[in-house]
Amino acid sequence: MATAAAADPRPLTGEPIALDLLNTRWMQDGAPADLFAGAAGLTRMEGLAVWLRAAGLADRFRADPSTLVHLLTAREAIARAVADPADAGARALVDAVLEHGRIRPTLGEEGPGERPEFDDRSWGPAWTAAYGYLELLRSGPERIRKCASESCVLHFHDTSRGGTRRWCSMAACGNRAKASRHYARTRER
Repeated sequence: MATAAAADPRPLTGEPIALDLLNTRWMQDGAPADLFAGAAGLTRMEGLAVWLRAAGLADRFRADPSTLVHLLTAREAIARAVADPADAGARALVDAVLEHGRIRPTLGEEGPGERPEFDDRSWGPAWTAAYGYLELLRSGPERIRKCASESCVLHFHDTSRGGTRRWCSMAACGNRAKASRHYARTRER
């Protein structure tokens, strides 16, 4: 049985929080895997604890059923908005998640700052991910990408200089694409 300190089984981590939430679903051996639905032998709550830890939120939020429900709501809203930015329904879903929190301006020892506040703390991780999506849109929506591999469902934020990244990982999907092209060329000969 996995523990609260279980390893993160996802193939791509470290993306901005909104995309990291989307990447809690991935393909494993040709089948869909979901960190929040038993991937790698984890229970739903263990998967949530793994994600909260990876997202840097474990010290502020609990892995409980209501947090998971709200996070699944945010994941679906962000997934729909990323898939079709013109979808008014998707934008409304993201807005509905954002209704559960706000940014409170602060003045601390280090100067001006901001602090998120939530009407219900269990909305905190979901709101944080939705707010992270807005930050990605502000900085460059064209840099939000889905992996170019047809068999991959992962998303990434393209930080390459020329904005030409195509794969979630060159070591995985990029390498498979190169090998496939090489195999096709050698078969033609």
